[in-house]
Amino acid sequence: MIEIGKYNNLKILRRTPFGLYLGDESGNDVLLPTKYCPNKFEMGDELKVFVYLDHNEKEIATNIIPKILLYEFAMLQVKVVADVGAFMDWGLEKDLFVPFKEQRQRMEEGRWYIVYLDIDRNTDRLYASNQIEKILQNEDINLTAGEKVDLLILKETDLGFTVIVNNQHKGLIYENEIFKQLNIGDKLIGYVKNIREDNKIDISLQPIGFENFNDVNTELILQKLSENKGFLTITDKSSPEEIYSTFGISKKAFKKSLGSLYKHRKISIEPNGIKLT
Repeated sequence: MIEIGKYNNLKILRRTPFGLYLGDESGNDVLLPTKYCPNKFEMGDELKVFVYLDHNEKEIATNIIPKILLYEFAMLQVKVVADVGAFMDWGLEKDLFVPFKEQRQRMEEGRWYIVYLDIDRNTDRLYASNQIEKILQNEDINLTAGEKVDLLILKETDLGFTVIVNNQHKGLIYENEIFKQLNIGDKLIGYVKNIREDNKIDISLQPIGFENFNDVNTELILQKLSENKGFLTITDKSSPEEIYSTFGISKKAFKKSLGSLYKHRKISIEPNGIKLT
């Protein structure tokens, strides 16, 4: 089955003057226009493409990477506001439509909004919705404490930052547990800290189990490691200047926090750096 609004792995079936027809195992096919075709290919090759409806409401494939996928959230910019609704830039030739009824407030041209990509099952048309609160649900939560989750920063509150968790739920990162700059629309990795009796989800930006011995400096080291794919070319033998430029702390404070992290097996110390375990 070819899925609209998602990536599909499809095989090249035949070549036409307009492009390549790609198909799935069920016998469905879709056109990949010439401008999106690879320079070298063979019949039967498999291509990863995104499928949506073009200006003529026909299924079309593209190798352009969209800024949002079906049933996901992202922060997009409004290109045009028309009589029927707003149209957002999501990286494809045909702009993404946001009907007025799906706008929490009337959108303005040039502004950025967090939206959800949905599909009209009667017409197969993709559309975006800004009715975030109606889409998120915390009644049926299939998460456990300590679980790694995908986050999207939704808004700032008096308590911290409200986040969208795994494109389904609403969570909260408390202000006193944030040690880096966060911006609305940022996508990052977090961890479920606690699920309360009222189904509110507390989120941590660091792996759970570290709270009993952490401090600001160890949080900083872990955060830097996370931002650099779990490895930094810096050790307790690095110069004070290099340590300060990386973390903004003294070498003494760095070595103390590094020792704590190593003791609790959160990092390993390699010959040329430190590694997140």
